[in-house]
Amino acid sequence: MQINFKLNGKPVSLAVTPDELLSDVVRERLDLTGTHVGCDTSQCGACVVHVDGLSVKSCTTLAITLDGASVTTIEGLAKGAALHPMQKAFTENHGLQCGFCTPGMIMSAIEFAERNPKPTPESVRRWLEGNICRCTGYQNIVASVMAGTAAMHAKGA
Repeated sequence: MQINFKLNGKPVSLAVTPDELLSDVVRERLDLTGTHVGCDTSQCGACVVHVDGLSVKSCTTLAITLDGASVTTIEGLAKGAALHPMQKAFTENHGLQCGFCTPGMIMSAIEFAERNPKPTPESVRRWLEGNICRCTGYQNIVASVMAGTAAMHAKGA
């Protein structure tokens, strides 16, 4: 089936099979490898992208459902050399270690920040329950999301 959608703001037209996953399309067919697949079962959150502004786990989202949608991956966040405020916050607050979970964490955190202009550390932790980091105790991730949220609302990102 032919689908047409926007990927990081650019139109894409692509033939997909009924069982093809969004994560495979993005990584293997469109060469955007920032979206990681860690579990193939929607448990780890490393594959999170935005579809029409909402966080979705791309490892269990069928590509066929994207027709007419707008998809944003981690590669679509920066404006040239200027990082998105959440990306910058993760860098400045040491919210990453090996980096495998980071794209999914950031994509999830952006939707969280858009919905929660005044978060608490507890609300950040609850929101990120579907994202697993195997390297850290999450303290710096929570600090990064708090700082990124404040920066997004200060700059209107």
